[in-house]
This record gives sequence, C-alpha cells and structure tokens, in this order.
Amino acid sequence: MPGAQDAMLARLQAELEERRAFQDQLVESAQEAKRDLNEQEMALYTRAAERMTAIEQQLQPLRDGARIAVESTRRTQELTEAFAAARNPANLPSAIEYRSAGEYMRDHIRAYVSHDEDTVRRLDVYHRAAAHQTTSDNPGLLPERLLGPILQNLDFARPLVSAIGVQQLPAGSWSRPRVTQHTSVAKQTAEKTELASQKMIIDKVPLEGDTYGGYVNVSRQNIDWTVPQVLDIVIADLTSQYAFETEEATGVDLAAAAATGPVLPASPTAENIAAALWTAAGLVFANMWTARTPMGRLILAVAPDMLALLGPLFPGVNPQNAQSTGMSAGLFGEGPAPSISGITPIVSGALAAGTALVISSNAVEAYEDRIGALQVVEPSVLGTQVAYAGHFALPILQPTGIVEITKT
Repeated sequence: MPGAQDAMLARLQAELEERRAFQDQLVESAQEAKRDLNEQEMALYTRAAERMTAIEQQLQPLRDGARIAVESTRRTQELTEAFAAARNPANLPSAIEYRSAGEYMRDHIRAYVSHDEDTVRRLDVYHRAAAHQTTSDNPGLLPERLLGPILQNLDFARPLVSAIGVQQLPAGSWSRPRVTQHTSVAKQTAEKTELASQKMIIDKVPLEGDTYGGYVNVSRQNIDWTVPQVLDIVIADLTSQYAFETEEATGVDLAAAAATGPVLPASPTAENIAAALWTAAGLVFANMWTARTPMGRLILAVAPDMLALLGPLFPGVNPQNAQSTGMSAGLFGEGPAPSISGITPIVSGALAAGTALVISSNAVEAYEDRIGALQVVEPSVLGTQVAYAGHFALPILQPTGIVEITKT
C-alpha cells in the first residue's frame, strides 16, 4: 500500500532525527561540563549510532521506491492526457494553470471582446469551484512528529565529587591506611645524650562502600514502538539519578564532618567574606599541620543560595586591586567560577542552604566502582528489566581539614 510506505518513510525519518538529537544532547551535556563522554554516555551514543545505521539501510530502498512510484505516476498522467488530446483536440484538461498574471489577463480580455469559445471554456474550467481537501481529511497519512529532544535532565556532572577526584574502588574489602602517630625528631639536649625516639603507628580507615542503584521493567511493546526507543532514555535517566544521589551523599557527609570556622555578619561586605576565607584557610592549614598531613589544594564548596551573597559583592565589572576578578552567574553551570582570594568556589545543589565549606583536598577522598547498566529479559511477560548501579565510598581522612563558614 502506498500509504503504508509513506507512513514508514515518515516514521523512520522521524526516528533518525530523534536519535541524532539524542546524540547531540549527550555531547552537549559533556561539553557544558568541559569533560569527555563517560563510559555510560559513550555506550548510549554508540547504541544510537548503530540504530541510525540500520535506519539508513532501510530508508534508501524506500526512498528509491517512492521516487520511482512518483515518476511513474507522472509519466502515466502525461501519456493519458496526450492520448485524450489526440482523440479529441477540443477536450481540455480538468485543471488550468496560468504561468503569469499577464497570461490570465490576456484570456480574460479575449473572452470579453471576441467571445472565443476555447478561451471562455478555459476560463470556466479555471474558475470552476473545486472540492478543497485539507489535512483534517486524511489524518491517517500525517505521522506525528516529536519536536526536539525529550525534556529530560541529562546532567551527569557532580561538582563536589569532581572537585575531590574519584578513584577506582577495587574488589574485596577496603581500608585506607593512615598515620596516627609519627616518629619523633627533637634537638639533642647535650653531647652523648639520648635522641628522641617514638614509634610510628599506622592504623586504617575502613571504607564503607555504599551501593546505589535503581531498576525499571519495560514492556517489549514499549521498546519496539517508541521513537526514540524508551529503553535508551530510561538508562540515561538512571545514570543521571545515580550521579545526583552520589553527589547528594557527598554533600551531606562533608557538611556533617566539618569543623566550626569563622562567622559572617548578617550583612557581610566583600572584605568580611575575604577575611572569613583567609581565616578558614588558616584553620585548615593549621589543622593539617597539627595532624602532620600534607595540605593539598583548597576547595571552596558553597550552596546555591550563597551565590546571592557572593555574586553582588564581587561584580565582574573592571575589578582592580580586588580580592576577586569578579563573579558571573552564567559561569557556575559550566564549572569552577573565578576565585576569591585565590580559592575557587564550587557550587553544588547537594549542600544545604547557607553552607560554605573550605576543604583540603587531602582531607577527603572518593572511591567508586560503577557497575553500569544491567539488563535481563523476562519472556513470560515480554518485558526487559534494566538496572543501573554502582558502589561509592567517601572516606574522610582528616575531619579538621574541612572548615565551615557560617553566617548569622
């Protein structure tokens, strides 16, 4: 059936466009975070590319068949009109098309002045009332088109986790060795007196890896009949939710372990904030020194509501001799923002309102082992159960290396 062929062409073309839009969305999400495609995103991208290749292989013969059918219909119509004109030259086609307004006016004047029979008949055919067919008369031939990609948040970025840095979580039980007592070195009190001596004690911090995951059971009909395939969208959404949950857990653990630091006044100035950052940085340095732990780099993690405090106090309008080069609200969604007193702020929705933490990168570590996407078929109900999971651990090695700045 010609209608079925046109419908299939439209459906395959629509699916091809949706797959291409889905790939663009994956790449755009990674590009906005200034990173490469991760393993899960690359798998989704490759799966979409394989389906697009299969669609193209089906589209080409269908396009050729549709083109041949259109050309054959046109040639048949031309031959029919030619034979009809040869049998009876007085016959006119059922429809008249004028090439220009001048040609129409010429016939109009000729019919009015000379009453030429062929001209009058031609004008009569042109002005004859025709039945108008609109899209409402053939809804079965109009495929439903989806405009743009699915309205879905596919943001896989984890600001806090990325700032700390994720290491691979190996198999088995885990612990992190930590020096709790160092050896002792002291000034010799006098010649031939005994030197200082103290043994080194190395204990271990157990890594309590938590497993995060979720699953959905999708019917075979839903997989086969959706464009784009709902299975890819479900896997992408599970991946995104995994990222959100692990980021949320990181924010909760950091805030719970933080030591009390400087307090901002109710209406702080830029100088107040800069002074609080310097104070918090000094506390972190002192605490890490006391624990005989390398300092690492400083991270300033703030909740989204703190932007209303930081941004206006550090405007990015020709700052000179200032504590910061200036805040820009649009930059926070793309990664780290311009630094304040040399400390780069990281904004994460996982932190509770009013939270601002100055963190030493050596005070906390992150470990992860992503299981990824898992699928199993349930033949008895024609369903596919898909899950996404991973193991995540956040050992806080030196709690005093995390200092909170609070405000009254």
